Amino acid sequence: MPDGLYMLDEPEAALSPKRQMSLISLIKEMANKNCQFIIATHSPILMAIPQAMIYSFDGIPIKKIAYKDVEHVSLTKSFLDNPDAYLRHL
Repeated sequence: MPDGLYMLDEPEAALSPKRQMSLISLIKEMANKNCQFIIATHSPILMAIPQAMIYSFDGIPIKKIAYKDVEHVSLTKSFLDNPDAYLRHL
Protein backbone atom coordinates (compact mmCIF):
# COMPACT_ATOMS: atom_id res chain seq x y z
CA MET A 1 0.00 0.00 0.00
CA PRO A 2 1.47 3.43 -0.88
CA ASP A 3 2.64 5.56 2.06
CA GLY A 4 2.81 2.43 4.22
CA LEU A 5 5.14 1.59 7.07
CA TYR A 6 6.37 -2.00 7.12
CA MET A 7 8.28 -3.69 9.95
CA LEU A 8 10.09 -6.91 9.10
CA ASP A 9 11.87 -9.13 11.61
CA GLU A 10 14.64 -11.14 9.97
CA PRO A 11 12.79 -11.79 6.71
CA GLU A 12 15.88 -13.52 5.33
CA ALA A 13 15.30 -16.51 7.63
CA ALA A 14 13.07 -18.19 5.05
CA LEU A 15 14.70 -16.75 1.92
CA SER A 16 17.54 -17.92 -0.26
CA PRO A 17 20.06 -15.29 -1.35
CA LYS A 18 18.29 -15.08 -4.72
CA ARG A 19 14.93 -14.49 -3.00
CA GLN A 20 16.52 -11.86 -0.75
CA MET A 21 17.47 -9.97 -3.89
CA SER A 22 13.85 -10.30 -5.08
CA LEU A 23 12.75 -8.82 -1.76
CA ILE A 24 15.13 -5.90 -2.30
CA SER A 25 13.48 -5.28 -5.65
CA LEU A 26 10.07 -5.22 -3.99
CA ILE A 27 11.30 -2.90 -1.23
CA LYS A 28 12.77 -0.49 -3.79
CA GLU A 29 9.49 -0.52 -5.73
CA MET A 30 7.51 0.22 -2.58
CA ALA A 31 9.97 2.92 -1.43
CA ASN A 32 9.25 4.68 -4.72
CA LYS A 33 5.61 4.74 -3.57
CA ASN A 34 6.62 6.56 -0.37
CA CYS A 35 6.69 3.44 1.81
CA GLN A 36 9.12 3.07 4.68
CA PHE A 37 10.64 -0.12 6.06
CA ILE A 38 12.12 -0.97 9.42
CA ILE A 39 13.98 -4.25 9.06
CA ALA A 40 15.75 -6.22 11.79
CA THR A 41 18.26 -8.39 9.91
CA HIS A 42 21.62 -10.11 10.00
CA SER A 43 21.65 -10.43 6.21
CA PRO A 44 24.53 -8.64 4.47
CA ILE A 45 22.40 -8.81 1.32
CA LEU A 46 19.46 -6.93 2.82
CA MET A 47 21.74 -4.46 4.60
CA ALA A 48 23.10 -3.48 1.18
CA ILE A 49 19.80 -1.90 0.10
CA PRO A 50 20.70 1.44 -1.51
CA GLN A 51 20.08 4.42 0.77
CA ALA A 52 19.44 2.17 3.78
CA MET A 53 20.26 3.61 7.17
CA ILE A 54 21.88 0.91 9.30
CA TYR A 55 21.78 1.10 13.07
CA SER A 56 23.88 -1.07 15.35
CA PHE A 57 22.29 -2.28 18.57
CA ASP A 58 25.57 -3.89 19.72
CA GLY A 59 26.18 -1.22 22.36
CA ILE A 60 24.75 1.75 24.14
CA PRO A 61 23.96 4.12 22.66
CA ILE A 62 22.45 2.65 19.50
CA LYS A 63 24.40 4.16 16.62
CA LYS A 64 24.16 4.60 12.88
CA ILE A 65 26.98 2.80 11.04
CA ALA A 66 28.17 2.38 7.48
CA TYR A 67 27.59 -0.90 5.65
CA LYS A 68 31.33 -1.54 5.42
CA ASP A 69 31.62 -1.20 9.21
CA VAL A 70 28.98 -3.82 10.08
CA GLU A 71 30.79 -6.69 11.80
CA HIS A 72 28.47 -9.30 10.29
CA VAL A 73 29.20 -7.96 6.79
CA SER A 74 32.99 -8.00 7.22
CA LEU A 75 32.99 -11.43 8.89
CA THR A 76 30.78 -12.95 6.18
CA LYS A 77 32.95 -11.46 3.44
CA SER A 78 36.13 -12.70 5.12
CA PHE A 79 34.67 -16.20 5.53
CA LEU A 80 33.50 -16.38 1.91
CA ASP A 81 36.92 -15.18 0.71
CA ASN A 82 38.71 -17.92 2.65
CA PRO A 83 36.49 -20.52 4.41
CA ASP A 84 39.42 -22.84 5.16
CA ALA A 85 41.02 -20.20 7.37
CA TYR A 86 37.96 -20.42 9.65
CA LEU A 87 36.98 -24.07 9.32
CA ARG A 88 40.35 -25.48 10.27
CA HIS A 89 39.99 -23.87 13.71
CA LEU A 90 36.55 -25.31 14.43
